[in-house]
Amino acid sequence: MTVQEKVRLSQWDALLLEGLRATGLSNEEMLSKIKTGELPQDESDFHFDYQVLAQLAAQDSRLVERAILEGYQIKYNTVGGINSWIRVALGKPAEISREEGNSGVTASLQESERKQLESVLSYGWKIVDLSEGTCRIVPLSQEK
Repeated sequence: MTVQEKVRLSQWDALLLEGLRATGLSNEEMLSKIKTGELPQDESDFHFDYQVLAQLAAQDSRLVERAILEGYQIKYNTVGGINSWIRVALGKPAEISREEGNSGVTASLQESERKQLESVLSYGWKIVDLSEGTCRIVPLSQEK
Protein backbone atom coordinates (compact mmCIF):
# COMPACT_ATOMS: atom_id res chain seq x y z
CA MET A 1 0.00 0.00 0.00
CA THR A 2 1.36 3.40 -0.93
CA VAL A 3 0.78 6.55 1.04
CA GLN A 4 -1.13 9.03 -1.07
CA GLU A 5 0.43 12.47 -1.25
CA LYS A 6 -1.63 15.39 0.02
CA VAL A 7 -3.29 17.57 -2.56
CA ARG A 8 -1.67 20.93 -3.08
CA LEU A 9 -3.58 24.20 -2.97
CA SER A 10 -2.59 27.74 -3.76
CA GLN A 11 -2.11 29.90 -0.71
CA TRP A 12 -5.29 31.84 -1.55
CA ASP A 13 -7.40 28.68 -2.03
CA ALA A 14 -6.15 27.40 1.34
CA LEU A 15 -7.18 30.69 2.98
CA LEU A 16 -10.62 30.45 1.35
CA LEU A 17 -11.05 26.89 2.58
CA GLU A 18 -9.96 27.78 6.13
CA GLY A 19 -12.14 30.89 6.12
CA LEU A 20 -15.15 28.77 5.19
CA ARG A 21 -14.22 26.17 7.83
CA ALA A 22 -14.01 28.98 10.42
CA THR A 23 -17.71 29.71 9.89
CA GLY A 24 -18.38 26.53 11.86
CA LEU A 25 -19.47 24.29 8.99
CA SER A 26 -18.66 20.58 9.17
CA ASN A 27 -16.64 19.00 6.36
CA GLU A 28 -19.83 17.53 4.88
CA GLU A 29 -21.63 20.88 5.06
CA MET A 30 -18.67 22.60 3.38
CA LEU A 31 -18.69 20.07 0.54
CA SER A 32 -22.46 20.40 0.10
CA LYS A 33 -22.41 24.20 0.06
CA ILE A 34 -19.47 24.30 -2.34
CA LYS A 35 -21.27 21.86 -4.66
CA THR A 36 -24.53 23.84 -4.64
CA GLY A 37 -22.83 27.25 -4.64
CA GLU A 38 -24.92 28.29 -1.62
CA LEU A 39 -22.00 29.83 0.22
CA PRO A 40 -22.08 32.40 3.02
CA GLN A 41 -21.08 36.01 2.60
CA ASP A 42 -17.75 36.64 4.37
CA GLU A 43 -17.84 39.46 6.88
CA SER A 44 -14.20 39.17 7.97
CA ASP A 45 -11.40 41.63 7.23
CA PHE A 46 -10.42 39.36 4.35
CA HIS A 47 -13.73 39.68 2.42
CA PHE A 48 -13.36 36.18 1.01
CA ASP A 49 -15.40 35.28 -2.07
CA TYR A 50 -16.21 31.63 -1.36
CA GLN A 51 -17.65 31.24 -4.87
CA VAL A 52 -14.02 30.76 -5.94
CA LEU A 53 -14.14 27.40 -4.12
CA ALA A 54 -17.26 26.45 -6.09
CA GLN A 55 -15.43 27.34 -9.31
CA LEU A 56 -12.41 25.29 -8.23
CA ALA A 57 -14.67 22.34 -7.41
CA ALA A 58 -16.33 22.63 -10.82
CA GLN A 59 -12.86 22.25 -12.38
CA ASP A 60 -11.62 19.52 -10.01
CA SER A 61 -14.14 18.28 -7.46
CA ARG A 62 -11.82 15.54 -6.19
CA LEU A 63 -9.10 18.08 -5.34
CA VAL A 64 -11.48 20.13 -3.19
CA GLU A 65 -12.98 17.03 -1.58
CA ARG A 66 -9.56 15.63 -0.66
CA ALA A 67 -8.34 19.01 0.63
CA ILE A 68 -11.32 19.24 2.97
CA LEU A 69 -11.43 15.62 4.11
CA GLU A 70 -7.76 14.58 4.06
CA GLY A 71 -5.83 17.83 4.34
CA TYR A 72 -3.59 19.70 1.93
CA GLN A 73 -0.22 21.31 1.51
CA ILE A 74 0.17 24.86 0.26
CA LYS A 75 2.05 25.10 -3.04
CA TYR A 76 3.95 28.29 -2.23
CA ASN A 77 3.88 30.32 0.98
CA THR A 78 4.77 33.94 1.56
CA VAL A 79 5.39 35.63 4.91
CA GLY A 80 2.11 37.52 4.58
CA GLY A 81 0.27 34.37 3.59
CA ILE A 82 1.57 32.44 6.60
CA ASN A 83 0.52 35.31 8.86
CA SER A 84 -2.96 35.29 7.29
CA TRP A 85 -3.27 31.50 7.50
CA ILE A 86 -2.49 31.56 11.24
CA ARG A 87 -5.11 34.29 11.75
CA VAL A 88 -7.79 32.56 9.66
CA ALA A 89 -7.21 28.85 10.38
CA LEU A 90 -6.09 29.06 13.98
CA GLY A 91 -7.74 32.32 15.05
CA LYS A 92 -4.46 33.49 16.57
CA PRO A 93 -2.59 36.78 16.26
CA ALA A 94 0.84 36.62 14.67
CA GLU A 95 3.70 39.05 14.32
CA ILE A 96 5.21 39.51 10.89
CA SER A 97 8.68 40.73 9.99
CA ARG A 98 9.73 41.53 6.44
CA GLU A 99 13.28 42.67 7.19
CA GLU A 100 15.77 41.42 4.64
CA GLY A 101 17.60 38.45 6.12
CA ASN A 102 15.24 38.35 9.10
CA SER A 103 11.80 37.79 7.60
CA GLY A 104 9.35 35.49 9.28
CA VAL A 105 6.22 35.12 11.35
CA THR A 106 6.17 34.74 15.13
CA ALA A 107 3.17 33.25 16.94
CA SER A 108 2.21 31.54 20.18
CA LEU A 109 0.84 28.14 19.22
CA GLN A 110 -0.21 25.03 21.08
CA GLU A 111 1.47 21.82 19.96
CA SER A 112 -1.59 20.70 17.98
CA GLU A 113 -1.72 24.07 16.19
CA ARG A 114 2.00 23.90 15.44
CA LYS A 115 1.55 20.45 13.89
CA GLN A 116 -1.42 21.67 11.88
CA LEU A 117 0.62 24.58 10.51
CA GLU A 118 3.60 22.35 9.83
CA SER A 119 1.40 19.98 7.83
CA VAL A 120 0.29 22.70 5.38
CA LEU A 121 3.47 24.75 4.99
CA SER A 122 5.04 24.66 1.55
CA TYR A 123 8.57 23.41 1.05
CA GLY A 124 11.21 25.94 1.96
CA TRP A 125 9.85 26.93 5.39
CA LYS A 126 10.83 25.85 8.87
CA ILE A 127 9.24 26.29 12.30
CA VAL A 128 11.77 27.26 14.95
CA ASP A 129 10.90 27.06 18.66
CA LEU A 130 11.76 30.27 20.51
CA SER A 131 10.31 29.60 23.95
CA GLU A 132 7.52 27.59 25.53
CA GLY A 133 4.65 27.82 23.04
CA THR A 134 6.22 30.55 20.91
CA CYS A 135 7.67 29.78 17.52
CA ARG A 136 8.93 31.55 14.44
CA ILE A 137 8.27 30.45 10.89
CA VAL A 138 11.22 31.32 8.67
CA PRO A 139 12.48 30.52 5.18
CA LEU A 140 14.91 27.58 5.19
CA SER A 141 17.48 29.82 3.54
CA GLN A 142 17.48 31.96 6.68
CA GLU A 143 17.25 29.37 9.48
CA LYS A 144 17.59 31.73 12.44
